[in-house]
Amino acid sequence: MHAAPRPIMVAIAFAGFVSLGLPDGVLGVAWPSIRRTFGVPVSHLGPILFGVMVGYLSSSFASGAVVARYGVGRLLAWSNALVAMSCLGYAIAPVWPMMLIAALVGGLGAGAIDAGINVYAAERFSPRLVSWLHASWSAGASLGPLIMTGVLAAGLAWPAGYVVVAGILGAMSLTFFATMGLWGRPAAPPAGETGPPSLFLSTLARPAVWAHMAIFFLYTGLEGSAGQWAYTLLTEARGIKPATAGTWVAGYWGSLAVGRIVCGVAAARFRPDSLVRASVGAALLATVLVWVDAGPVATLVGLGLLGFALAPVFPMLIATTPARLGAEQATHAIGFQVSAACLGAAAMPALAGLVARWSGVHVIPTVLLANAIALVFILEAAGRPGSDRGAPPRPSGT
Repeated sequence: MHAAPRPIMVAIAFAGFVSLGLPDGVLGVAWPSIRRTFGVPVSHLGPILFGVMVGYLSSSFASGAVVARYGVGRLLAWSNALVAMSCLGYAIAPVWPMMLIAALVGGLGAGAIDAGINVYAAERFSPRLVSWLHASWSAGASLGPLIMTGVLAAGLAWPAGYVVVAGILGAMSLTFFATMGLWGRPAAPPAGETGPPSLFLSTLARPAVWAHMAIFFLYTGLEGSAGQWAYTLLTEARGIKPATAGTWVAGYWGSLAVGRIVCGVAAARFRPDSLVRASVGAALLATVLVWVDAGPVATLVGLGLLGFALAPVFPMLIATTPARLGAEQATHAIGFQVSAACLGAAAMPALAGLVARWSGVHVIPTVLLANAIALVFILEAAGRPGSDRGAPPRPSGT
């Protein structure tokens, strides 16, 4: 049973995830303009994503230890400020290397926010609230493309879009600082319980943890590749007007948000593992629809269906982490899973960019299809994600 969380903390967590999703949605629409500004090839989206990944991995992988020492509130306040500074850095970067530095800073902040709120939510929120929490991230990711599309349609340069996003994130940072004390601190471990360093290593050594890290890697690889490359695919390979393409990229992220709202309702009636398996199968079918290139309508519908189908995976796996792996290992396990998710969100879109540079933008759907097939296989190989397979043995007696 989950104790009812304070409404104000639910609202702040939701707002925090909206702000977390904003930069992710902006980049895909801004990228064609960014690469023209700096005169770099299409594949150079990879270095930006790699910079985000390095920062993200560094902060999210260590988030369990940081939360244990400083608490969630302090972590979120400073991390959100880093993301705001990163967006401002994108806007004012005079040379390409400065873009990479801004990406690294943004990754450091985003990884800590993602892991910190997920740890808080997994311990206190029901699966329904966790799903709606991730729907708020999707809402932010859908708002980002609309902001950048509106800026470009108004005849402004792409840095103006990042200035707007930086302002929103700055306001969110002030909220986190003002409410820092409300998040509380984790309880001290009981006497005789394994200390943090050995708990970190014992969690990392479990095969079940690595299996689910692989699922997170492939899931975000598919979600991120579709979101980052859809605008380029639609405008440069399938002849769709930029304003329409930007709207549909926002629709992709929006369908992810709608799917997570629906998932929050469905979580009360269906097992989390059943929702995950069904969503991955539906995502494969949606990816096929994008891949066959049966016309603009089919492509746009497939993109929207893909976002909706992917919706349950991340929140359901996060929500069931304490049950699957044990509450005492959940904080570290969630940090590892979020790290793997970040790696997938950077590595797979970067791979798609390299393939696009070698063979043309039109092959991006093939990368999406291969990713979706791999996700189906690893999900089956890892077993049922909603179970507690691989959980530590329970102590006998009382």
